[in-house]
Amino acid sequence: MKIIIAGAGDVGFHLAKLLSYESQDTYIVDLDGDRLNYINNNLDVITKKGDATSIKLLKEIGIESADLLLAVTESQNTNFTISVVGKALGVKKTIARIKNPEFLSSDIVDFKDFGVDFMISPEKLAAEEIKQLLYQSSFNDTVAFENGLFNVMGTTLGYKSPIVDLTVKEAKDKFNMVDFITIAIKREGIAQTIIPRGDTEYKMNDQVYFSVPNYSIEKLYPICGKEHIDIRNVMILGGSSIGMKTARNLCEENFKVKLIEKQKERALTLAEELRSTLVIHGDGRNLELLEEENIRDMDAFIAVTGNSETNIMSCLVAKSKGVKKTVALVENMDYINISQTIGIDTLINKKLIAASNIFRHIRKGEILALANLHNVDAEVFEFEVQEGAKVTKKPIRDLRFPREAVFGGIIRDGKALMSFGNMQIQAGDYVIVFCLPEAISTVEDLFN
Repeated sequence: MKIIIAGAGDVGFHLAKLLSYESQDTYIVDLDGDRLNYINNNLDVITKKGDATSIKLLKEIGIESADLLLAVTESQNTNFTISVVGKALGVKKTIARIKNPEFLSSDIVDFKDFGVDFMISPEKLAAEEIKQLLYQSSFNDTVAFENGLFNVMGTTLGYKSPIVDLTVKEAKDKFNMVDFITIAIKREGIAQTIIPRGDTEYKMNDQVYFSVPNYSIEKLYPICGKEHIDIRNVMILGGSSIGMKTARNLCEENFKVKLIEKQKERALTLAEELRSTLVIHGDGRNLELLEEENIRDMDAFIAVTGNSETNIMSCLVAKSKGVKKTVALVENMDYINISQTIGIDTLINKKLIAASNIFRHIRKGEILALANLHNVDAEVFEFEVQEGAKVTKKPIRDLRFPREAVFGGIIRDGKALMSFGNMQIQAGDYVIVFCLPEAISTVEDLFN
């Protein structure tokens, strides 16, 4: 598959990184030579310095033989232009990164007529992610498959967790009445994500990811040393497009929302747009203002200003005031891995979310869904098993599944099944797989 990425920023880099594990024929185009040099030094892709809207440049890199053009620069207008030009020059499929969520739901304009096959809004995706995090409030990462039949849930183990210092096998034996699979562990001081086996021990402060059927979620709380938190009162810092979309989403779900915005004109606009949200004009970094607005009575605090450091610090302040759930938006992807060490429940990066969402369009095999976990450089896939696929030939234990991947569960005829070693996968099953980047191609081959 030949793929051209226009834009070597965070979204483009993460996409190129994922593709570099698979030996895809990948080109990345940008005007910034420093960004391209960094990519050249770290990834096995082909870089081209120049303007991706240039017909001449696109022809030079063989746009007519490309399968996919990903326009992910910072400029929405540039991305549209690149997509339109690329489609006219013969690329099979185009995806454009946009900022205006209106375009995603428009039934007046069919953007495919202009050459844009698919659009993605990082801001909209981030707002949806925040809402999902509030519903599973004691967990700092959560992904639902098949309307919640199976769920991947992440949390940091504290001293209250009874599985600390137990092995995975010992924990399973002790809590054999609860169906769960431990699919990944991120440990302090260790860069590599741990794919657990039976003799792997849980340690204090481990960030652990479980795959859980819906009927076992409530039973998972005591195993993690957590209690379910009912969140109703939410304070949002920052009236950005993410802040506005998050407020609207939450009000539609009957949350009580306060939104603090520093710029007066923006605050007035938000007050007009968000009739069910209490919009406050003020500086959310001002502790007196937060106290006046009863931050101690808030169940959740969401910081989505344009400044990562402000978001992190304000969440730490909220945590010190007793707020149960904190979510901070950060621009720097390097910050994502530190959330469990500094006391914030979840750090999210809209570009990482967007890149993972785009990535599912690149996948081979019958992939229905793909999600990125916040603290690990890995993916969770949902495959639809086809007739004759290699995974249907033997029980799971005999499949020679790669060490860098693990089955998270099976959905068959609308029922959640645990993917233990004696299970035989069948055509028509939906299968959840957690996979490190280096094993993606091997896993895909098993599902083909």
